[in-house]
Amino acid sequence: MPNSSSTASGVIEWRESDGLAKVLIATPGHLNAISTAMWAQLRECFQQIASKPHLRVAEIRGADGAFAAGADIAEFESVRMTREQVRHFHDGMIAPALAAIVHCPIPVVAAIDGPCVGGGLEIASVCDLRIASDRSRFGIPIQRLGFPLAPAEAAGLVSLVGRAVALEILLEGRILDAEEAYDKGLVNRVVPAAVWNDEVQATIARIASGAPHAARRNKWLIHLLSALDDRARLSPLQREACWDFVDTEDYRAGLEAFLKKLPPTFSDR
Repeated sequence: MPNSSSTASGVIEWRESDGLAKVLIATPGHLNAISTAMWAQLRECFQQIASKPHLRVAEIRGADGAFAAGADIAEFESVRMTREQVRHFHDGMIAPALAAIVHCPIPVVAAIDGPCVGGGLEIASVCDLRIASDRSRFGIPIQRLGFPLAPAEAAGLVSLVGRAVALEILLEGRILDAEEAYDKGLVNRVVPAAVWNDEVQATIARIASGAPHAARRNKWLIHLLSALDDRARLSPLQREACWDFVDTEDYRAGLEAFLKKLPPTFSDR
């Protein structure tokens, strides 16, 4: 039976079979947008996987032709308006979920088909391998909403693609096709959609055929050397400054325009 937690808007579900953990992100009709509750479910899911020593590989994918298209916009006005709400959303919900993937001792493969945007790309960035179909799309266009990337989320992106590409993604806010994402190092390989699932399963089989201890040790060492933990880089005052955007008029203007599906007008106030 699958292990799952669900909300009115979505579900994170996982099941195990023959040493493989399969994690599914599913928000029907909304390109697997991720609600606040789903971030908590994602953390719980990977904590459960980490507690099972017989598992060798974890796969995470989205349902119905999408990986994940970012945040559940219906929640913005209720969970992301005050400084305390925003701090809790990023530091108390998203960061622990991403950390659970990073610290999961077994290799984690992101199987990416369709949109992989915003929070979806943040999840994919902290996985160990990313196998994309040629119809996948990537980006973090949050500059249109008037806010920057939070520290824990930025750490995963920078560790994956480096400073220059991370800035390009965040400053321009473009949506990249699969070929450009591969060229910039966002994914390990791109295959035609018709054979994408076969390649994902072949990748998992190759990992699972190796020595489990060696895979776990390789993951531990490489992540340690790449310093994914943003707390090692920022002082408490620097972390607190990351939430200053909440007090700006541009943040309110960006959210209002996004919710009304209008182009934003920013005043730098």
